[in-house]
Amino acid sequence: MLTQLLAATGVLALLTLVPGPDMAVVTRRAVSRGRGDGLRTVAGIAGGLLLWGALTVAGLAALLAASAEVYLVVKLAGAAYLCFLGIQSLRRPGGEMDPDSSSSSSSASSAASRSRDAGSGWRTGLVSNTLNPKIAVFYTGLLPTLAPPGLSPTAGMALLVLVHVLLTLAWLGTYVYVLSRARRFFTRPRVRRAMDRVTGVVLIGFGVRVATSTA
Repeated sequence: MLTQLLAATGVLALLTLVPGPDMAVVTRRAVSRGRGDGLRTVAGIAGGLLLWGALTVAGLAALLAASAEVYLVVKLAGAAYLCFLGIQSLRRPGGEMDPDSSSSSSSASSAASRSRDAGSGWRTGLVSNTLNPKIAVFYTGLLPTLAPPGLSPTAGMALLVLVHVLLTLAWLGTYVYVLSRARRFFTRPRVRRAMDRVTGVVLIGFGVRVATSTA
């Protein structure tokens, strides 16, 4: 059982490290809003994985993966959301600063902005992952083949979902930390403009890819 679990963890780790929409969303939030918002976005992404995991264990994700109509609706909604985030990045003023780095003269405005945006990173991560039907296909198609044989199918898949969530938290959390270490570089107006354009194009590209992909 332990050998099978380690092998499954290795497969999940490789899949977690592959760049995808999650990394683009985290990059956008961490660069534009700072480490705290980036970490909240990671938490939202993990929440989306837990939601899909619960649906998988309950058998509902398999129904979605098997229904072409429902899959199409969720897929197009997810693609539209990624494109929306990308357009937001492209339209953001290049000089917009992270609320955490505002001067003392604008502390009241900064505090209001932080309060207003406190949950936006979490919502962004949660919505982007909840509207990704590929996770349903991934969980229902791959997890049963990786589940440790010593556990029931339900317990095995639940364990692997938890492993996947922990790997995602560790990887994307580390990525946010690395971005925050280069904070001074990313807050330069010219660099911010370039990053907004790159992440915007990447998010729109992922949106188009999701919309045109097959189950």
